[in-house]
Amino acid sequence: MSAESIDRFLDQLWLKDGLATNTLAAYRRDLAKLQKQLLTQGAELDSASHADIQQALLAAVEVEKPATRARQLSCLRRYYQFLLSSGSRQDDPTTQLGQPKIGQRLPKSLSEGQVEQLLLAADIATPLGLRDRAMFEVLYACGLRVSELVGLSVQQLDMVTGLLITRGKGNKERMVPLGEIALAWLERYFREARPLLLAGAQCDAVFVTQRKAGMTRQMAWHLISHYARQQGLPPISPHMLRHAFATHLVNHGADLRVVQLLLGHSDISTTQIYTHVARERLKQLHAQHHPRG
Repeated sequence: MSAESIDRFLDQLWLKDGLATNTLAAYRRDLAKLQKQLLTQGAELDSASHADIQQALLAAVEVEKPATRARQLSCLRRYYQFLLSSGSRQDDPTTQLGQPKIGQRLPKSLSEGQVEQLLLAADIATPLGLRDRAMFEVLYACGLRVSELVGLSVQQLDMVTGLLITRGKGNKERMVPLGEIALAWLERYFREARPLLLAGAQCDAVFVTQRKAGMTRQMAWHLISHYARQQGLPPISPHMLRHAFATHLVNHGADLRVVQLLLGHSDISTTQIYTHVARERLKQLHAQHHPRG
């Protein structure tokens, strides 16, 4: 029964809460792992007792990070609430379970100098290099997730007003300014590179490949990693540019609510991590430059 219940549970999350595909996939993996562990204990996911769940979660302590265990517990709580509301269970075995303690993990970011190095890495004399420069400028200027970047269509751009509309987690729509520099590179890419890459083919994606199709997440990751290595920079992921976007805004005095809107965070507490990043940077600068540092 568990496989069928899990499918119904995930379908409800998708329909009711609009959770992202990646989140739903993570929940499915979490439930499958816990079901596997429970089977070794002679229990079933749908009928497990409080003691069964506790034992299964304890087994995960040795192999999973606190953040993963916290997500697993959150997933389990939602799952048993679903079973309770649908009449498949009469109790919730997770009610007395404590939340794993998670230390505050500051996101890895980049200095403004490092971002500049990355932006200058592409050979803009070639159509591919010009595409990459425009792509990185948009990624950094707008703080997009890599999935939002590669999913960006021409219809989502308003080059006149310098705005783009993107859909983030939970299919939530937000409007983000491109900024003058990113807009200029984007206009140049549309004028000089994109027509050559498409060679007459039609494609809605903003950033296209030599195969006349839209950029993929994997390719965007590969390109950023390639240019980072080329410039002698530490390993860089597309998400680090999103973190850099937020950190640099906060460092330059941007209001946290504005950063929240630009990132598409539903909860201000998610955005508040960047005040800690900025604070850590101030401490480093003080220690480095102050005579009493």
